[in-house]
Order: sequence, then C-alpha cells, then structure tokens
Amino acid sequence: MASQLSGSEREVWRAFFVMRRQLDLTLERRLQSDSGISAADYEVLASLFSDPDKRLRAGRIGDLIGWEKSRVSHQLTRMESRGLVKREECGDDARGVWVVLTPDGSRAVLGAISDHTAAIREHFFDALTEEQLEALGAISRQVLDTINPPICAEENATTAASA
Repeated sequence: MASQLSGSEREVWRAFFVMRRQLDLTLERRLQSDSGISAADYEVLASLFSDPDKRLRAGRIGDLIGWEKSRVSHQLTRMESRGLVKREECGDDARGVWVVLTPDGSRAVLGAISDHTAAIREHFFDALTEEQLEALGAISRQVLDTINPPICAEENATTAASA
C-alpha cells in the first residue's frame, strides 16, 4: 500500500495539478480564439509540419504526441472532414495509410504557431525566473524518467515543437 501524502506534499501536488489544468485550458482557449483550431488539431498539424515530407503514418503521430490509436483515428477523421489532412494509401504496405498535411492544414498551423508561441511565453516562461525554469526542466526530466525510459532526442524535439 502506498504511503499517504503529507500536508505539504498535498499542497504542492494540488498547486501543480491546478496550475497544469488551468494552463492547458488557457492555452486551448487562446489557440481556439486566435487560430480557430483546437490544441488536438495543433498537435497533429505540428507533428506533420515538422516532418520533411509533411506526411506520417497514424501510428507514428500517436507515438509522437502520446495518444492511443483510437484517439488518433477519431481526431484524423474530424480533421480530414475539415480539409486539414488527407489520408493516402501506403504503396509498400496494403494495410498502411499515410496522413498528409493539406495546404489548408499547412496554413492553419502556420497561422497558429506565432500566436501559440506568444501565449506559451506570456503564461509560462514570462512567469518564471531563469533559475525556476532550469529547476523545472530538471524536475520534469526526472519525473519523466521514472514514468518512461528516456526517449530519443528526435522525438523530444518533435513533441516540444507541438507544444
């Protein structure tokens, strides 16, 4: 049985939990307001935009953004109906499908990048000192290492780009 949290541990956890949820909500609302796309749209579009060929397999998108296969599939269906992505058969794998960034999807992500980055800076980076950012980076990496083995630098960069 896991040990109980102390009072100060509960306070730290609650502050972190509320901050993370409120930050996610604030960034989601701002992205929707500024660019007309959801955070889920942005994550998928940014993953595709970061790829040199502007196309990825659905499973790879899920790996990059940490989603289950069914969530990726439902999100892609919604995005395809809006013309942000399209699916193409994979020539060397009859069961495989490429997810391809469309011109509309490219315009959407390009239009969102600047505003989304500004919102992240305003609500996150500008609120912290350089020392706090260094400490938070170290803490984040340490916690992630206890959850999963370290991921490769390429995946780290792609995931960060979609933030």
